[in-house]
Amino acid sequence: MEFHRALEASAEENATQVKRKRDEVSGETCSPADWIRQEGWPVGIRNVGNTCWFSAVIQSLFHLPVFRRLVLNYCLSERVLEKCKSHSEKRNIAFMQELRCLFALMVGSNRRFVDPSAAVELLRDAFRTSEAQQDVSEFTHKLLDWLEDAFQLAANGSNPGDKQDNPMVQLFYGTFVAQRVHEGTTLSTIEQFGQYPLQVNGFNNLDECLEGAMVAGVIESLHCDQTVSSGQERWFSKLPPVLTFELSRFEFNQSLGRPEKIHKKLEFPQIIYMDRYLHKNVEQTHGRRGEVKRLKDQLTVLQQKLESYKNYGSGPTKYPLADMLQYVLEFATTKPLTTSPALLAPTNTIIPMEPSSENTRQGLFQTSVSTFCETEPDDAGSSDGPGCTLTATQRTPIHKPFTQCRPPMEGSLHPAPHNVTEEELSFVRGCLQRWRVEVENSINELKANIDKVSQALEGMFSDNSLCQVPYRLHAVLVHEGQASAGHYWAYIYDHTHKRWLKYNDVMVTESSWEELVRDSYGGMTNASAYCLMYINDRMPHLIAGTFPCPSLILSLHIEGDNHWFQQELKEWEEQFCQVPPEGASVPTAHASISGEEPTSKPQHLKAEAPLKAEPTPEPDQEHAQVAIEEPVLEPAQKPPEGPETEAVSAEHDLAEATNRQPVSEAFHEEYSRLFELSQEETTPQQDPRLQHVLIYFFQNKAPNRVIERTLLDQFGDRNLSFDDRSISIMREARAKLRLIKPEDMDMEEYMQWHDDYSMFKTVFAYLLTGLEQYQNGKIREALIYLAHAYQDNTALIKSGEKKGVDHKLIALYRRKCLKELNKNAAMLFKSGEESDVEEGVSIMNDYVIPCMHLIVRDNVSHEDMEVIEAIRNCWCSYLEQDMNESLQEKLSEFLPRVLDCSAERVVLKEPPKVRKSPHDLCSRLAAVMESIHSTSIVTVK
Repeated sequence: MEFHRALEASAEENATQVKRKRDEVSGETCSPADWIRQEGWPVGIRNVGNTCWFSAVIQSLFHLPVFRRLVLNYCLSERVLEKCKSHSEKRNIAFMQELRCLFALMVGSNRRFVDPSAAVELLRDAFRTSEAQQDVSEFTHKLLDWLEDAFQLAANGSNPGDKQDNPMVQLFYGTFVAQRVHEGTTLSTIEQFGQYPLQVNGFNNLDECLEGAMVAGVIESLHCDQTVSSGQERWFSKLPPVLTFELSRFEFNQSLGRPEKIHKKLEFPQIIYMDRYLHKNVEQTHGRRGEVKRLKDQLTVLQQKLESYKNYGSGPTKYPLADMLQYVLEFATTKPLTTSPALLAPTNTIIPMEPSSENTRQGLFQTSVSTFCETEPDDAGSSDGPGCTLTATQRTPIHKPFTQCRPPMEGSLHPAPHNVTEEELSFVRGCLQRWRVEVENSINELKANIDKVSQALEGMFSDNSLCQVPYRLHAVLVHEGQASAGHYWAYIYDHTHKRWLKYNDVMVTESSWEELVRDSYGGMTNASAYCLMYINDRMPHLIAGTFPCPSLILSLHIEGDNHWFQQELKEWEEQFCQVPPEGASVPTAHASISGEEPTSKPQHLKAEAPLKAEPTPEPDQEHAQVAIEEPVLEPAQKPPEGPETEAVSAEHDLAEATNRQPVSEAFHEEYSRLFELSQEETTPQQDPRLQHVLIYFFQNKAPNRVIERTLLDQFGDRNLSFDDRSISIMREARAKLRLIKPEDMDMEEYMQWHDDYSMFKTVFAYLLTGLEQYQNGKIREALIYLAHAYQDNTALIKSGEKKGVDHKLIALYRRKCLKELNKNAAMLFKSGEESDVEEGVSIMNDYVIPCMHLIVRDNVSHEDMEVIEAIRNCWCSYLEQDMNESLQEKLSEFLPRVLDCSAERVVLKEPPKVRKSPHDLCSRLAAVMESIHSTSIVTVK
C-alpha cells in the first residue's frame, strides 16, 4: 500500500507542477490551443534542457508495445517493498514510478507533448554524485541498467543474482560464444551482451561491421622459436527479441586531446538476416567466407585486367587500347595534303622489298606503329560506343565503340603516311581490325565475368538456408553535431500504419525511408545514426496486442492532467477573449496507441509553442510556399490574401511579427559583413578566406542557394543561441531550413562546396605545418606535409585558382626540402658506415623517391625538373666511383627507381592530423610569413 500511496502522491504533485509552470513555459504569445493533441497521433516529449537524448531513447522504447505493457503493468508486492532498504533500490523504484506516469500520459494525455522533468531529474541527481559521467551514452546505459534492476526486484526479489526471469534481460539481452585457438586447442567462452557495439571506421554497411566484429584478426606470437597463430571469433548463440546495435561514431583524437565524431557513411537495411552470424551455422558460414575471399580475389584480378585495357601505355599518360589501334588505322588510311613525288619518294627512303614477304610486312607495320607512338593522339574516348564504317573508298566495316570514325578526306590536314601501297594498307588494316576486335571481345568478356562474380558475391548469403532469422528495423536514433555538442532525435516505425515517424522532442511528424536515409547514413551532413534497434520479425507479439486498461491510479493521473489542461484552455480564452479555433476541442488520443485505426488522420500538426530553446513553429502550407520562393536574405514579403492565410492563428502571426525584424536584420548584417571581407586583398601575411567559409564562397562565386543555405545553417546552430534574440534568430533559421525541399536544393553540390572549403583549410594547414617543420630543421616531416599540400591543392585549383593556395610557394619549399634531404642522404651513403648507409637509403626510399615520382606524374615545371635532374646526376656519379660490393648492391636496388619514375605505384606517407580552426590558421599564417621574411623563427602557441 505504501507503494501505491507514493505513486498517487507523485501523480498529484506532478499535476500541480504542470499548472504552476504554465506561465513559465507558455509565454504571452502562445495559446494552449496550439498544444492540443491531434486525435490518434503520438505525443512528443518536451526538452527540459539538453534532454533530447532522453526523448529519443524513451520514444523508441515506448513504441515497442511489449515494453510499454511491461512498464505500465509494473508492480511490487508489499513483501518486496519492505526488503528494499538500499539507496539504489529506492531510487530505482522511484524512477519506475515516474516512468509509469510518463508512459500513462503518452497514452492518454490530451496534450501534444508531455513533460518528463520528474524522471529526468532522478537521472541527473545520480550523475551529480560520485557516479558522475559526462558522456550521453553513459546516461543511456544507466537508464537501461536502472530498468533492469527495477524489473529484477519485480521478477525475483529474493534472489537478485538470478536474472533468467527478468523481462528486461529476456527482451534485450543475448549471448555469444567467443572462440580462440591456443597452441592447437580451441577455447570457448559464453558471454552476455545488451547493446552490441560496432565500429564504423573501415566499413561501408552493417553487414561489414558485423563481419569485422565477429572475426578478430590473427594474432602471432613466438614460442620456442616457432610462430603460433591464434585468432578469435564470435558467434551469436542466442539473439534477443530486440537487437540493439550501438554504432561507435565517436573517437578520441590523441593529437588534439578531444573527442571527434566520425561522419563516415554507413548503410543499413530495413531487414537484416542474422543466420550467418549464428553459432549453429559456423561450418556453413566458414565455407562461404572462404568462397567470398576467393571471389573477391578473382574480382580484383578481373578489374585489374580490365583497367589495363582501358588505360594502356608505359608513359605517364594512358589511353584505351582499342582507341589506340583505331588511331593507327586512321593514320594509315589518311591521304596526305600533297602527293608530290618528292614527298612520296625522298632520297633517304628505303624502297620496300617484295610485298609478299612476311618479314617485310611485319617491318612495315612496326614502322607504322612507331610513327603513331611518337604522335600525340587527338583524343581518347571510352570503349563502349557504337561501331561505324571507316572510309568511303574501301567500304571496310570498322567497329569503333570509343570515338566516331572520320573517313579520310582528300587533302586532309591530319598527319598521314608519305607513301603507302594498297598491299601495305590492306595488310595493316587487316591486322588492326583483327586486333581491335580481339581487344573488344576481351573487354566484353571481362565485363561479363566481373558482373557474374559480383552477382555471386551479392547472393552468397542470400539463399533461403541463411534467411531464416529476419530482424526488422524498429528505430534509428540520430545525432546531429559534433562529439562535444549536438542534437538527438529518433525515427520509429509505426507498425500499425506501416510508416516512419520522426520524433524530434515535442514535434512528431510523418517521415519516409528516404528522409531517414538522408539523416541517418552519414557522410552528407553532420547528422548520422548512432544506435539501431531491430526486432525479431518472427515474433509478432512484440508489436501486437491492444493497450491494457490503465490501473486506477494511472487513470486518475491521466484525468488530473487533462483536467488541468482544460483549465488552461479556459483561462486563456477568458484572458484574451478568444474563441478556440475550429477543431480545438480536446480529443481522446487512445486509439492509435491501442492498435485501433484512428477515426481521422491529421493533415498537418499545429505549430508548437515557442518554448525557450525549442524549434520554431512550422508555417502552414501557404506560408511554406511563400518562404521557399522568396530569397532568404531579402526582407520578408507579405503573403497573398486568401482563405488559407486567414485561417492562420493570431498567435502565429504575432510571433512572426515579433521575430521577423531582428532575424532579417541579423541575416543582412552578417551577409554584408562577410561580403565586404571577401573584397579585401590577399597578402602573404593574411588570407580573408581563412576567416569564414562564406568569404571563400564569395571569392569563388558560389551559387546564391549555397551561400544562403550556409548562412541559415550558421544561424540555426543551437550552440550559438545564448540569449533571447539569438534564440529567436535560431528558430527562424531552422524554420526556413525545414521549408527547403530536396528538389529545391542539390545537396551533392552543397556538400561539394563545403568539402572544397574543408580541403582548402587542410591544404593551408599542411602548408603552414610544413613551413614550420622546415624552419625547425625537421626536413623529412616538412617534405611529407608539403607534398600532400601540393597534391590536394592541385585537385582544388583545377576548378578555380581561388579555390586553392599559391602553388608556387608550396613548390618552392618542396624543392628546398628535396635538395636538402637528397644532400643528407648522399652524405650518409658516401660515408660507408653501415648504419649511415641504411639511413641514407631509407631517406631516399621513404621520402625523396616517392616525392620525385609525384612531381613527374604531374605537369612538372622547369624548376622542379632541374632539381630532379640534379638528384639523378648526383646518384649516377657514384657509378663511376670505386665502392665495395655492399654499397654497389644497395645503389643498384634504388637507382632504377630514381631514374625511372613511371615504373611503380606512388606511396607517400600520411601526415598526422593537423589543426584546422580558422583563428589558428590565421595566426599561424602571419607568424610563418613573418619568420620567412625575417631572420628569426616565430613560434605560434
